[in-house]
Amino acid sequence: MTDDATRAAGLLREHRESIDRLDAILIYTLGERFKHTQAVGRLKAEHGLPPSDPAREEAQIARLEDLARRADLDPEFAKKFLGFVIQEVIRHHIEHQK
Repeated sequence: MTDDATRAAGLLREHRESIDRLDAILIYTLGERFKHTQAVGRLKAEHGLPPSDPAREEAQIARLEDLARRADLDPEFAKKFLGFVIQEVIRHHIEHQK
């Protein structure tokens, strides 16, 4: 292996290690987020509130799109990702209503 190939392999390994750490952070952060949204779902069920809050969801999507732009992340990707998360949260809230 040439010096360039050895350096490239080392850089690749470092990038992959960073990606693995960030993936772990994402998963644990999502786990923590869902603990809070499940508590919200229980509160909504206890007080007869609807499982979804369209105004809150719209505000969250706008906030995430802005954060994505500032983080140099595609805002459309952030919007799709948050949309998926919101749908899961609503599904959990509906489960609490049963």
